[in-house]
Amino acid sequence: MSDAPIFAPGAQVRVKDDWPERRGPCHIRTPHYIRGRTGTVVRPLGAFANPEDLAFARPAPKRTLYHVLFEQPPIWNEGKPGDTVMVEVFEHWLERA
Repeated sequence: MSDAPIFAPGAQVRVKDDWPERRGPCHIRTPHYIRGRTGTVVRPLGAFANPEDLAFARPAPKRTLYHVLFEQPPIWNEGKPGDTVMVEVFEHWLERA
């Protein structure tokens, strides 16, 4: 497995719509308000140990972390067009949109 980022700046990505209520006890570090949402990769931030594995003291392979930009109004039903939210999201939570 390569450590090179899969997504380049400008790529459209969708955050997986995954919930602990569906798959059982787990530790999820991706904010619930962006799950299932589409955003734009701003930049890869490097590779870091997966915090979801670290929470259970399991071996934690490194995963690429990204800054992903989302339009704000559809997320919180407030703000004006052009308002955005930037969130750090690990690569294993992203898929091509």
